[in-house]
Amino acid sequence: MKKVSVFFFNLNEKSSCDRLGFCYHFHLMKLLNAGNSKTKKGEKKGWATFGIHLAPASLSGFNVCDSSSAGCRWACLNTAGRGAMSSVQKARIAKTKLFFTNKKLFLEMLWKEIAAGIKKSAKNGMQPCFRLNLTSDLPWEKIKFNGQSVLEAFPSVQFYDYCKSPERMTKFVNGEMPANYHLTFSRSETNGAIALAILRSGGNVAMVFRKSLPSSYFGHEVIDGDETDLRFLDGAGKIIGLKEKGLAKKDQTGFVLEPTEA
Repeated sequence: MKKVSVFFFNLNEKSSCDRLGFCYHFHLMKLLNAGNSKTKKGEKKGWATFGIHLAPASLSGFNVCDSSSAGCRWACLNTAGRGAMSSVQKARIAKTKLFFTNKKLFLEMLWKEIAAGIKKSAKNGMQPCFRLNLTSDLPWEKIKFNGQSVLEAFPSVQFYDYCKSPERMTKFVNGEMPANYHLTFSRSETNGAIALAILRSGGNVAMVFRKSLPSSYFGHEVIDGDETDLRFLDGAGKIIGLKEKGLAKKDQTGFVLEPTEA
């Protein structure tokens, strides 16, 4: 008997075999996960975080990170933790392909899972928050289902993301994004000047440092972004300091900053 694993999203049966002896084991997939080791830190503050891991950049054949740089693609946390498992990578690729090939089904599932996450959080006495770009950079404010973005469909729920798009971040700083959507700009080796301009405008910028965090950088306070992932609680005009992890420890592009440069 030959086994073939297939990721599927809307199937009742879990396995079947064909006449050639191939048995297909279907993994019923959900879009949202209930957090990773970092997002779970927010539970101590009363927040339950749900997020989506897509296959970053063009790994799936579809680009979900239009503003990515070579440094951030190299240092991406896509393969951190459970992401190192081939089954997890296949699932992320399957989710990404579903988004681009059957967006209606993807968004219908997402709406239902968000509603379920809100209900689950209330049952557990927690506030729900959603980070839909854990390993992507999609403009969720523009993606519509039944005439509404997910931010409009759930106006009382907190959404947040990191992003590298100067245009989207500028709209956020100017108050042109939905009130329930918080963005933190991600500095890379190619957008340092833009990152500083965003800081001066009152936006927050995430920066990756090697081994330790400075107390300030270019005159702006640096807070520890590894304590929790609740970026919407950080205030304004802050640098969100992150220590390098995984492949970022070997970065030579300038994506990772030396704390002595502060």
